[in-house]
Amino acid sequence: MKINLAELSGTSVLAGALNGRTALNRLLAETTTEPDSPEPLFLDFSGIEVATASFLRESVLAFRDIVRGRRSGFYPVVANANELVRDELIELLRSRGDVLMTCGLDEDGTVVEASPIGELDPKQRLTFDLVREHGETDAGALMRSYGESEGLKHTTAWNNRLASLASRVLVIEQSHGRSKRYRPLFAGT
Repeated sequence: MKINLAELSGTSVLAGALNGRTALNRLLAETTTEPDSPEPLFLDFSGIEVATASFLRESVLAFRDIVRGRRSGFYPVVANANELVRDELIELLRSRGDVLMTCGLDEDGTVVEASPIGELDPKQRLTFDLVREHGETDAGALMRSYGESEGLKHTTAWNNRLASLASRVLVIEQSHGRSKRYRPLFAGT
């Protein structure tokens, strides 16, 4: 699913906390029907000239947190943000110790240049890289393969890292009975 923020907001300049909350309400209204399986939800910044930190905090980041908090099948991703918007996002994320997945979408909707922006601590970065390397994994497999070398002898630590990456929309979490498996949001990211 793709939501164009210029169309949603009716402007190419996204500024202010109040406008951000208005956009948040519109985003939530657009996503009341859940997908059948996990899927990226592209917040398309095509046509947006600038977005302020207050707008991004009250719309994009709040939307991501609400959607992931309700255990939605949507995984919000910022798409087609220009350099000014990316810079504003990076500063906002850095001040919060947060991270967000971004990408470009070409004309036919193919994902290009997907990457996380913001701050991942070294252990979370390692876990993210391992999920990408394995394609799909779980906490037990990571603990068995890397637990000793990383000083993590309990599956709980790997579970916590993986759950944190899923809540930040960097990996997809899928429940299989009582266990959970994780895979990259995009192949090759």
